[in-house]
Amino acid sequence: MMGNFIEFDAAAIRELAQILRETDLTEIELVDGESRLRVVRQSVIAAPAVAQVAVAAPAAAAPVAVAAPEAADADHPGAVTSPMVGVAYLSPEPGAAPFVGVGSKVVQGQTLLLIEAMKTFNQIKATRAGTVARILVESGMPVEYGEPLMIIE
Repeated sequence: MMGNFIEFDAAAIRELAQILRETDLTEIELVDGESRLRVVRQSVIAAPAVAQVAVAAPAAAAPVAVAAPEAADADHPGAVTSPMVGVAYLSPEPGAAPFVGVGSKVVQGQTLLLIEAMKTFNQIKATRAGTVARILVESGMPVEYGEPLMIIE
């Protein structure tokens, strides 16, 4: 596969990347015989408005406080970790109230946030009942597999 990549020069790749930016496309693929070149641009897509999620509204739409993640957060017994690589969203759609905030009481199975991966929005649910003690991510922030997202105590 690397042998095919070498057949394309860096200028061609840069030109394809420029075309992606100018046209708002997310990917371009060129095939020339056995050679194949695919250039993909990561895009951030807002949660679709058609996603209907039943959510208990927080008592008062308090601002979301984001705590800086610490190394020990992943080992915390109440840590909610990311099951995938993607982009985290704390509300069901732009401008809507977040699913939960610091101090929110949650029940097991309640949606805490969304992670967009491969243009699919995945609900991240509470693995246990408790109170949201810390939110470790911001809406629109890229997350990695296993990264702590929230702490429920």
